[in-house]
Amino acid sequence: MNQLFKIHPNNPQAHLIRQAAILLAKGGLIVYPTDSAYALGCQITNKEGIQRLRRLRGLDDRHSLTLLCRDLSELAFYAQLENSIFRLLKANTPGPYTFLLPATKEVPRYIMDAKRKTVGVRIPDNKIVHALLEMLDQALVSSTLILPGSDLPLLEPEAMRDMLGKRVDLIIDGGPCGLEPSTVVDLVANSPRIIRGGKGDITPFQSAKESSFD
Repeated sequence: MNQLFKIHPNNPQAHLIRQAAILLAKGGLIVYPTDSAYALGCQITNKEGIQRLRRLRGLDDRHSLTLLCRDLSELAFYAQLENSIFRLLKANTPGPYTFLLPATKEVPRYIMDAKRKTVGVRIPDNKIVHALLEMLDQALVSSTLILPGSDLPLLEPEAMRDMLGKRVDLIIDGGPCGLEPSTVVDLVANSPRIIRGGKGDITPFQSAKESSFD
């Protein structure tokens, strides 16, 4: 049976965050809350954990995954940012958005879109995630917790524990999350393109599309 930690959404208990970080460092796969829906996550170097995540989600190796970063400085380590894109992200992060950008050489091939050489990156507005990323001092590989055959993310941590069993090592109960995943914005070309509507407001990116990038 997996573990379940109840962590306060506004004042995350440091000892529980530390235990979760240790578990991740040892190769664990966890469920945790974000500013949109609950998600699955593991360390970027954890190839076995990433395969477990893919199996649980029913995703093949061609499906690119998302990197959760604590700030723009860390995001720029994995994604190439032109000045105009940096300004756009600075104005809209943290928040419920996933951005598709050209990957840097720091992104492993088993995470990126191999054909386009792009990576999904995200800076969530969630204190539990931020505390966990600070403790880990590196990005997390992430995917919304939607099981095969379903269109919606799992919602209740107690029910997740019964449904997922040993397929995950830890569930962080951080209180209610929504059913909407993050909004996905493709920023590879010269103007933003909405790939998936979600919790994040698309208005700032529609406005940016109407104006030219540097």
